[in-house]
Amino acid sequence: MKAIVFDGRRLRLADDLQKPAAVHGEALIRVTMAGICNTDMEIMKGYLGFQGIIGHEFTGIVEAIDGRSKKLLGKRVVGEINCGCRHCGLCLEGLEKHCPDRTTLGILGRDGAFAQYTTLPVGNLHEIPDNLTDEEAVFTEPLAAAFEILEQIRIKSTDKVLVLGDGKLGILCALTLRLTGADLTLAGKHPWKLSVAREQGVPVVLAKDLLPAGNKYDVVVEATGSADAFETAMKLTRPRGTIVLKSTVAHGAPVNLAPLVIDEMTVVGSRCGPFKPALNALAKGLINVKPLISAVFPFEEAKKAFTRAKMRNVLKVLLDPGK
Repeated sequence: MKAIVFDGRRLRLADDLQKPAAVHGEALIRVTMAGICNTDMEIMKGYLGFQGIIGHEFTGIVEAIDGRSKKLLGKRVVGEINCGCRHCGLCLEGLEKHCPDRTTLGILGRDGAFAQYTTLPVGNLHEIPDNLTDEEAVFTEPLAAAFEILEQIRIKSTDKVLVLGDGKLGILCALTLRLTGADLTLAGKHPWKLSVAREQGVPVVLAKDLLPAGNKYDVVVEATGSADAFETAMKLTRPRGTIVLKSTVAHGAPVNLAPLVIDEMTVVGSRCGPFKPALNALAKGLINVKPLISAVFPFEEAKKAFTRAKMRNVLKVLLDPGK
């Protein structure tokens, strides 16, 4: 099969790899669409030292299942990316994404979805509603990460909420938090990216105008993808407010944590999230992800796709293995 492989130094398209086989309890999935995430680009900078087939955002069709339940055979699916041992205390609590022995699709110990075929446990899979295209459904994983915020903290309609970052994840977080009815603002550096959220009812502001305005927020979601933005988030959070950290970066930055103590702020790390509410929001048209799609490339043009994904005037770049 063909796959996009990172060898620790460079990205390459391999066309002679063996198709994976599903082990007990897993499904073999033919990938129909995949999305390039900022985490994929951080892996290429050394994040977690991963080498192998990258990619974790995908849609696909289940072609084989090693197990008793065959109900997903032939179905279009998306998949949760963390695979726990299913035996430790965290797994038994439903926290497989924190299992100390977990693998993570295309990120940690498990080949990913930038391939013609991939495998995942059947329990990780969710059927795609018929009214969603692959191009829409491929956003399920990052949108689920946005919904994770609502799993972790309670946001009231009276709260002032700020999302920092007008990239893919920042916009998805803003579109998700808009559903709470809170006093929401999305801040970023790029007017046209901000317009994607504004056209769906999200108030926006240029990031450079935040600090001079002197406003403070009950909740600040940091989704810039920059290690330096945490300090900005602290400056914009009111005493006893909450900072939600969504950015994943390969290398950190020095930061003075004293304001956290002085203003008694709460910091919440936030990663992967629930697929069901994400799929439901997409299927019901509560969130429109189509305006985020900047380009679709075939696997053979993977390097061009990654180059495009790094450009400032781009949001989501997709890879189509059948194109």
